[in-house]
Amino acid sequence: MTASNNDRFDSVQDDALVEIRDVVFGYGARPVLQGINLTARRGQVVAIMGSSGCGKTTLLRLIGGQVRATQGTVRVAGESLGELDAEGLYRLRRRMGMLFQFGALFTDITVFDNVAYPLREHTDLAEETIRDLVLMKLNAVGLTGAADLMPSALSGGMARRVALARAIALDPMLVMYDEPFAGLDPISLGVTGNLIRRLTDTLGLTSLVVTHDVQESLKIVDYVYFVSAGVIVAEGTAAEILASDLPYVHQFVHGEADGPVPFHYQAPAYAEDLGLRSSRA
Repeated sequence: MTASNNDRFDSVQDDALVEIRDVVFGYGARPVLQGINLTARRGQVVAIMGSSGCGKTTLLRLIGGQVRATQGTVRVAGESLGELDAEGLYRLRRRMGMLFQFGALFTDITVFDNVAYPLREHTDLAEETIRDLVLMKLNAVGLTGAADLMPSALSGGMARRVALARAIALDPMLVMYDEPFAGLDPISLGVTGNLIRRLTDTLGLTSLVVTHDVQESLKIVDYVYFVSAGVIVAEGTAAEILASDLPYVHQFVHGEADGPVPFHYQAPAYAEDLGLRSSRA
């Protein structure tokens, strides 16, 4: 495992589905990403980890074409997103699925209609065919019996699985997950992790998982990227990440209070501050 490895991009194989090279991006004057290099290959589950605000979700937005890199290139299936017009981007997005944090189901329509939505929006399939496809996707996540339920009747884990069925409705080549384990109980968490791995293998797609859940994600991933302060500070397989002696990775993986990421926000010394307050009094 290396802290940065640009050489990997000189030997990218034909199975590379997502390629991010030397990407720089910021919101206005605030820099977010500063020279990111990342590759996700076909059939892989790739995790993107790091503390809050480090740029993980921004990476998903770049890959989905919601924002464009200030510098560098983002390629999906060999196409440079920075060179696509609106029609080309729309066409490419049809081959992507997205699992939003907490599911983001439409609350006023049934489970069935939530999963059917992308099929009705993006295809001209007959309703009979759509019905068969929706039931197939719900069966894949173990929720065929919930087709007629409203989202308000679902548990958090069930809602996440319905959202996953919707994400794969169009048989995408790439599925992106934004914190898929957040707020789940241990059983639902394990079920969701196993579903991500099984669907990736069964459908031959690529899964990009943004997550804080180190232990669960390391059970299912093929490769991990650690992002800190807008740069990739470490990368490797699950075994390499667990064995890492890099201070930031070790602190993050083991949930330690002391390390490169401080517990206290930068401020004057507490005792000094108390002394100043006392003298003012």
